[in-house]
Amino acid sequence: MNRRDYYEVLGVDRGADEAEIKKAYRRMAMQYHPDRNPGDKEAEEAFKEASEAYQVLCDPQKRTTYDRFGHDGLRGIGHQGFSSFDDIFASFGDIFSDLFGFGGAFGGRRRPSGPQRGRDLAYSLELTFEEAARGVERDLEFERPGECVFCGGSGAKSPDAIRPCSACRGSGQVAFRQGFITYSTTCSECGGAGRVVAEACAECGGTGRRPEKRRVKLKIPAGVDEGGRLRLREEGEGGARGGPAGDLFVVVSLLPHREFQREGSDVLSQVPISFVQAVLGAEVEVSTLYGKSKLKIPRGIQSGETLRLRGEGFPLMGRKSRGDHIVQVVVRTPTRLSPKEEKLFRELAALEGDRREKEEKVGGFLRGIFERLGAFCDRSRRALLPAAGPGASQI
Repeated sequence: MNRRDYYEVLGVDRGADEAEIKKAYRRMAMQYHPDRNPGDKEAEEAFKEASEAYQVLCDPQKRTTYDRFGHDGLRGIGHQGFSSFDDIFASFGDIFSDLFGFGGAFGGRRRPSGPQRGRDLAYSLELTFEEAARGVERDLEFERPGECVFCGGSGAKSPDAIRPCSACRGSGQVAFRQGFITYSTTCSECGGAGRVVAEACAECGGTGRRPEKRRVKLKIPAGVDEGGRLRLREEGEGGARGGPAGDLFVVVSLLPHREFQREGSDVLSQVPISFVQAVLGAEVEVSTLYGKSKLKIPRGIQSGETLRLRGEGFPLMGRKSRGDHIVQVVVRTPTRLSPKEEKLFRELAALEGDRREKEEKVGGFLRGIFERLGAFCDRSRRALLPAAGPGASQI
């Protein structure tokens, strides 16, 4: 299903700042708010689309991901959009109080008092280069907030300790009129739940949650990159009042390697060679992610040039192919020479001097030929031109 660009939805430029995005969303929310358009399905969809766009563009991390990878990138970090109005109001929390002043100019929404989904959590996982390249299975141990088993997540000592809120009479909202408009906002006494706890659960202190330890297995695919996210469904924070748990996002971090660096699916490294090997060529052995490989050094290679080992890099996730291993050649100049080596280098220097002298002689000879040829051409051209008479112009 094709989805519209979020900037297009809100009618703002891609470089718009937070204030411009907020202003654009407020304008659209006022226009398409469900309380202003009862029964209008198109207005409902426009309101949800604008709310989803605002939720992404007002979040720096989500906006950066969207700018780089679009809607597919958001799915990779667990963003699913909104399926109902309750999702919108629950996700934004007090954003409507910020935008409209009192929970929305056309009436607020009661926070759901039924089952609620838990929040998503993040887990940082360090991998070596080799583990990321080959894939690995890890046991993850972590602690997450779970529903208190003693009170069922209600936060009350017993069911009898839960009573309707006297401030909002159980509605979760308080309203007042200003001129011809009725404003409503979330009840500050009960937080929109419509009920209060008279006596808190001793085990969770009235929060409805208790820390619980989890141990899960995670299979990491070969080729995962720095910052890659892997999703474990319903391994995040426990839900409230019987709701499902959130998801756990495992964020991968690659440990530095003593020899290798990564650039996309390619691996970069260096190999030192001697002056003689650079001049004559050689075959050397280099380390790769998958063991040792032979690398042919061509004659006359220069320090800093690169050679490529095909298919020795990182696997491409979801494919059977792999990137390449790119080796930069570093020519090492000898600093200590034996007497015999020094003698050979001096003989080489003498030969190089003789060759340079011959090249200079040949170059001088050729320059002389070209100079004489040029002078001859000039004389011939002047001889062919007619003499210039009075008033004539010389070509």
